[in-house]
Amino acid sequence: MQAQNIEHGIYQKLKQGLDAQIVDALQNRFMPDVAGALDSALRKISADLKADINAMVRASIEETLHHQLKQLRLTDESRPAQPTAAAEASGIMPAFSAPAAAKMELAKSFEPRAIEDRWYPEWESRGYFAHAGDASKPAYCIQLPPPNVTGTLHMGHAFQQTLMDVLVRYHRMRGYDTNWVIGTDHAGIATQIVVERQLESEGKTRHELGPTPQAARENFVRRVWQWKEESGSTITRQMRRLGVSGNWTYADSEGQRAGYFTMDGKMSSAVVEVFVRLHEQGLIYRGKRLVNWDPVLGTAVSDLEVDSEEEDGRIWEIRYPLADGNGSLVVATTRPETMLGDVAVAVNPDDWRYQHMIGKSVQLPLTDRALPVIADSYVDREFGTGCVKITPAHDFNDYQVAQRHHLEPLSILALDAKINANAPAAYQGLDRFEARARVLADLQALGLLVSEKPYKLRVPRSGRTGVIVEPMLTDQW
Repeated sequence: MQAQNIEHGIYQKLKQGLDAQIVDALQNRFMPDVAGALDSALRKISADLKADINAMVRASIEETLHHQLKQLRLTDESRPAQPTAAAEASGIMPAFSAPAAAKMELAKSFEPRAIEDRWYPEWESRGYFAHAGDASKPAYCIQLPPPNVTGTLHMGHAFQQTLMDVLVRYHRMRGYDTNWVIGTDHAGIATQIVVERQLESEGKTRHELGPTPQAARENFVRRVWQWKEESGSTITRQMRRLGVSGNWTYADSEGQRAGYFTMDGKMSSAVVEVFVRLHEQGLIYRGKRLVNWDPVLGTAVSDLEVDSEEEDGRIWEIRYPLADGNGSLVVATTRPETMLGDVAVAVNPDDWRYQHMIGKSVQLPLTDRALPVIADSYVDREFGTGCVKITPAHDFNDYQVAQRHHLEPLSILALDAKINANAPAAYQGLDRFEARARVLADLQALGLLVSEKPYKLRVPRSGRTGVIVEPMLTDQW
């Protein structure tokens, strides 16, 4: 035990001596260099910060003092003259004593609204956010992706605009000639829906606003502009409440200090000019393309504005007799009214059941047209009977099939979703769903309606109006 104690004592002394040597080496050899470098860097950073902060604070204080002195001078000039000391001594007027200063009460919590409401208009009126147009300074410009004039800001807008504001203010403080181009988008479809609902509450439609279609259109457009003037400032007020340092007067053709508007005269002229130039240079052309068509709005809607949900529907099997009278093909469809625009019947080339039919022709029921039987791998052998009708003017997949087989689309629906003059006379003018009922009844009478079954299908509806959209061939650039 005594030997162990002696060994432990020796170990402790050796460890203490080694620790002391390490500390001495660090302090005398390494730490001076590290400490010196850190101290030098900190002194430089501190000096730079002090210089920048002192300059900004000094400029801000001087500007505030100048403004306050100017206000005091204006107040003094408008205040009635006070009695002088000589007058007081003469006894002509009683001595005047200033009221005691009111005690200042500090708010228990910081309320930014009062400060922001006061200072933002001040900054804007002094032109702090406008570009200088100084060619001697480096330029920095950002264009705000214009939010819809009909809407309100959401968290995505706030996040995006905060980041842009940081960048603009940073470059402005660095001496750049900054220009944050502000504007709003027209949101044509959303605006049209709002105004049409207002008309509905008055028992009117947009088509009833004038004695002629042209007059009704002009009056409707005028009504839309009136509504825009009433509601369009909501989003710009929100942006000002956020404190964005945008250049509100740049490209402000309407004189409302709201930036540009994508449908004002200047912007519309620019769009026309660009389209004409691109067309003259052969870089754009117009052709028929399938779009998602909203027959209520009378306009195309983007894929993002189409909501496809599974609904309970029906599927029908229809017999197409062969043109030579030797047999028939049975096709399956969920939209029998569109058969009036069929241009072919397709089967899968690997489906042994129909390989002997490829190249033959079938008679399109209810019409006097014959259709070719084509082979395309698009056809699912397990869907329905394995035979599908090809209606390229009213189905996106069928359109691709027709392009591959050089088949000309035949549109049988007008823009209001009524049957047009390309269909047999018995169906012209009928609404698409009325035409469906008539077609099914006529097929039943001819003995060509094979079956009708319940079927789950995905129905594309317009996110704006909720109506079923129609694939429609329209002129597109």
